[in-house]
Amino acid sequence: MEEFQMKVDDVLTSLSRVRIVPVLVLDTVEDGVRMCSILQEKGLPAAEITFRTSAAEAVIREASKLYPSLYLGAGTVLNVKDLHRAFDAGAKFAVAPGFNPAVVREAVKCGYPFAPGVCTPSEAEQAMELGCRFLKFFPAEAAGGTGFLKSLIAPYKHLGIRFMPTGGVTQNNVKDYLALPEVAAVGGTWLGKGSEIKAGNWDGIAKTVEDAVALVRSLA
Repeated sequence: MEEFQMKVDDVLTSLSRVRIVPVLVLDTVEDGVRMCSILQEKGLPAAEITFRTSAAEAVIREASKLYPSLYLGAGTVLNVKDLHRAFDAGAKFAVAPGFNPAVVREAVKCGYPFAPGVCTPSEAEQAMELGCRFLKFFPAEAAGGTGFLKSLIAPYKHLGIRFMPTGGVTQNNVKDYLALPEVAAVGGTWLGKGSEIKAGNWDGIAKTVEDAVALVRSLA
């Protein structure tokens, strides 16, 4: 447990500097490397590579070698097998859309920084009981946005709980989420959209990343 907590603290420190973590669904390693090169070049040194495609593990493995300064995590980690695959590939952290006790227990046992997804007080309490103080709030906007998140935080604020809201967070509402002290970072699903990657709109993607970096700097 102590190793797990120390590594989670390291993740929170890193993500609190980045503030916006692009959430990427990548079909090929080539697309993943290209996307990571843009993040490196434009100064947004983090990404969540979701395990929704067969390329995810290979993307993390390759990109972590090519861009070691990028803080790469794994998303949509739904089972123990994928948890191990993610960290064996070089992921620095992992998150999930929901709360799976088996995955949390394995992460704690192995010292893998992992944030389960929650959107109710009951889920938050179950996750905290297993040792989690870093949680993914998902689906953020559909569950009630910042208003609901404030209410969810209130009873647990004294425990040092931190969140990464994801799902419906956009450039139009991101400042509202980042204004909450308990929000370490947000999942930026508007950065590197799958449709834009498939269309090869790399210039447009680069501009969106630049805008996100400028937004974070404006909050400093």
